[in-house]
Amino acid sequence: MSAKIEVGDRAPTFRLPDQEGNDIDLAERIGKGPVVLYFYPKDFTAGCTMEAREFREMYEEFQRRGADVIGVSGDTVETHRRFAEEQELPFTLLSDVDDNVRDMYGAWSALGMPDRITYLIDRQGIVRMVFSSQMRPRKHAAEALRALEDVSAERVVTSAKSS
Repeated sequence: MSAKIEVGDRAPTFRLPDQEGNDIDLAERIGKGPVVLYFYPKDFTAGCTMEAREFREMYEEFQRRGADVIGVSGDTVETHRRFAEEQELPFTLLSDVDDNVRDMYGAWSALGMPDRITYLIDRQGIVRMVFSSQMRPRKHAAEALRALEDVSAERVVTSAKSS
């Protein structure tokens, strides 16, 4: 396990298969705009289903703000496909069956179990928010959206100052 990624760190990039079996390159996604990257323990569990539904319900708002939403767990491509279909998830789920990406991010609980943790990565690849809460799965999407609003407001202020 590597050290946990923190606010201000450069987000490690990687390639993983999505729920359709297509390789997704995080660096390409970051180049297009902010990315909400959330790690969760397991498809079809109560907390993970609640969390995915919250991201689904707020997905249009993330899209309006130019952000991509990506979920990552150790489940297989096939399990992700079934989970995404059953829950009508409009966003990408990535299969990290060997936990290599989870290791890169240090997304483990103190007990060595998969952590429920969400990152907001800006267009430059810098982590702007980290929210970790195993017991509050419904808070992750709201926290990410709030952080995205803060980053957007910050960019407006910076742009106004430089003119």
